[in-house]
Amino acid sequence: MAYSSPLLELSGSIATPEGHPETGVPWHWGDPFAEQRTAARNVAVVDRSHREVIAVSGEERLSWLHLVISQYMNGLPDGAGTEALVLDTHGRVEAHMVVAHVDGTVWLDSDSGATVTSALPSGGPQSLLEYLEAMKFWAKVEIRDATGELALLTVLGPDADRILSTVDIEVGAEPYSVVAIPGGGFARRMPWPGKSSVDLAVPRAELTRWWQRLTDAGARPVGSWAFDALRVESLRPRLGIDTDEKTIPHEVNWIGSAAHVAKGCYRGQETVSKVHNVGRPPRYMVLLHLDGSPAIAPETGDPVLLGERIVGRVGSVVQHHELGPIALALVKRSTPVGSELLAGAEDRVVQAAIDPDSVPAEGAAPGREAAQRLRG
Repeated sequence: MAYSSPLLELSGSIATPEGHPETGVPWHWGDPFAEQRTAARNVAVVDRSHREVIAVSGEERLSWLHLVISQYMNGLPDGAGTEALVLDTHGRVEAHMVVAHVDGTVWLDSDSGATVTSALPSGGPQSLLEYLEAMKFWAKVEIRDATGELALLTVLGPDADRILSTVDIEVGAEPYSVVAIPGGGFARRMPWPGKSSVDLAVPRAELTRWWQRLTDAGARPVGSWAFDALRVESLRPRLGIDTDEKTIPHEVNWIGSAAHVAKGCYRGQETVSKVHNVGRPPRYMVLLHLDGSPAIAPETGDPVLLGERIVGRVGSVVQHHELGPIALALVKRSTPVGSELLAGAEDRVVQAAIDPDSVPAEGAAPGREAAQRLRG
């Protein structure tokens, strides 16, 4: 059964169009561009309660996770977080998670509906939870679906800490710092999207109450549209939208932030290490500026064309409050940065141009610093 947030019942909330990837939470609250401006310049709160949550506890939780996901987990301090992936045997991305380690439990939150290839001989698709359970073997860990326990809200904007302090939450300034929330849940500092972002995992039964507390304190309600616009500006991919079945971590800025290049023992590690040390990924993710004069826009999965030649695929497409229509795209490394491109298919083809500040330097991903330059 599809998830539907209780916040969709509140006055002013607008649901996503049918088939939208953020279905289940408010898309906006009546003025999406003003919401984006508030999220970028002041403080806002967005409902992300459609994300799935998995809890991993037990004395071997870190050493076991170290073996089955792409990030270096051994010694992750209590009160710290990170990001991580599950890859297939060829190093292609199958799942993306954001991690929080607090009070003896590792919490993994991910986009809903992700499937990974089974490590068993059958090789069939599994949910992320099923995959982790299958990899448990005799490890001293306990794994449970905690989606019914915790729901995610994200506080965005340079005034986020001021608002959080009014509800007695003080989270460290370092990216991925984590603190427990009294009464259950945690707060996690994120390096994206936007200038400041803090995820709040709150008891799901108290989602509406937490929303009310934050909005009463001065956080503006914003929808997933605002979050996605800042995410795209920040050059951060969404699994299944900005990735396809061939995507490796190097192509979408997930080396370092979500995949560790020096540790071994996880599925797909050979590809990660080889491409990082002796090769270059065949594609990279860029920001496209789209022609906004026609009343059409490309869609996720549409081709990016140089003349009549396909050189990439369109990912997330958003209307940004300052940049106008923009999109993330995976393009071939050989694509000239200053070339005139087309993006779209059938009757929704528009002119497009790569933002040069989004192109990674040789051997490095652009990260937030380069993304900041996109706004001048």
